[in-house]
Amino acid sequence: MTDALPLTRELGAPTSHGVSPSEAFAVWLRIALLSFGGPAGQIAVMHRIVVDEKRWVSEGRFLHALNYCMLLPGPEAQQLATYLGWLMHGTRGGLVAGGLFILPGAVAIMALSLIYASFGNVGFVAALFFGLKAAVLAIVLQAVVRVGHRALKNNVMRALAAIAFLAIFFCDVPFPAIVFSAGLLGYLGGKAGIAAFNVGGGHGAASNDDADSLLGDELGAHTRPPWRQSLGVAAVWLLLWLTPVAALLLTFGSANVFSQIAVFFSKMAMVTFGGAYAVLAYVAQQAVENYGWLKPGEMLDGLGMAETTPGPLIMVLQFVGFMAAFRSPGALPPLLAGTLGGLLATWVTFTPCFLWIFLGAPYVERLRGNKALSAALAAITAAVVGVILNLAIWFAIHTVFREVRPLRALGIGFDAPVLASINPWAALLSAAAIIAVFRFKVGMLQTLIACAAAGLALHALGRV
Repeated sequence: MTDALPLTRELGAPTSHGVSPSEAFAVWLRIALLSFGGPAGQIAVMHRIVVDEKRWVSEGRFLHALNYCMLLPGPEAQQLATYLGWLMHGTRGGLVAGGLFILPGAVAIMALSLIYASFGNVGFVAALFFGLKAAVLAIVLQAVVRVGHRALKNNVMRALAAIAFLAIFFCDVPFPAIVFSAGLLGYLGGKAGIAAFNVGGGHGAASNDDADSLLGDELGAHTRPPWRQSLGVAAVWLLLWLTPVAALLLTFGSANVFSQIAVFFSKMAMVTFGGAYAVLAYVAQQAVENYGWLKPGEMLDGLGMAETTPGPLIMVLQFVGFMAAFRSPGALPPLLAGTLGGLLATWVTFTPCFLWIFLGAPYVERLRGNKALSAALAAITAAVVGVILNLAIWFAIHTVFREVRPLRALGIGFDAPVLASINPWAALLSAAAIIAVFRFKVGMLQTLIACAAAGLALHALGRV
């Protein structure tokens, strides 16, 4: 018997768990439609349905899959869905689970982007997003606190967060450089056995409740691929990801907006550690200051869309790609160019996610108990706290103040708000949102709805 696994057999990944592909499709669609609230909420929904309700996999296997996805760049909730779908039904299952997780949000963001581009200057639309910005600011601040509470366990981790904040806020150090440096430092610290870096800790081997789950401790043939198949998987997904990028560069050159979208968001796909909030600071700075795709407040508008629709928050990049092409359409109608730009950004953002899972998941057992990799992840997560804090301050300045003035000296600098340009209604609404979230523990969706309604009410009263 040859060790090669026929692709057609692997795609279906027949197993003895008894869950049919059609049943899995319905469950993954349900999860996708309920996936509001950022990665924490999305993972909680997935856990409740897949582990507690359906009992497809055990707690141990779920957490082990989550640990692996946390090591990867990209949206961990979408990658976790892809991993679990692959675990249950092979490549086809992973495509269904991961694809469905993206689909509702992609459709919703595209529709909202079309409305935004067409009617964004209409008073009630502007007022709606005026309110959403205040809520998003509170939510980002909440993310700083939540991630910081989990990640900053000792003074070394706190120092990493502080250095990351100072580097990106005052020195414009690129986010990828911060991620790489923190990861390397954490890896070396873990390798050297320095206790301060060993703050993560894996979940170890599969838990003893495997027998109570439908999958049990089963390892299907698709989890033990021969090396030739792994090379084939890498080749297929690299071609799917990079062929459009190369075609655009060769056809239109590097100055074309579609080429810029393809290259920029392909880079982002490789460095989006720590979730959407971490990378958005870098994306916002590049999209606003370098490429001129967006105005400062528009990044908040896009994040407001992503917060109020199902799917990964990183779907906001579709909005960025849409607006970039909409404003530089070339010979195309602006709305068509925007649609193509949004779809292109989505493609190069999420295609690598399937590559990471389908290539790496079969070998994920090798990562169990690897202290150096756990330390690298812990250091990256600590640095991400500083990056998210930078994002929160950047958003706050551009939400509450109408004007900023760049201050530069000795190679460092930042955009200082012009105090006389304060928008009192924006400041008041932002303060109310922050109090609601932190003091009264109001949920994210309720805060967004309340702030949007407040924006519309202020518009009706002629205040904004």
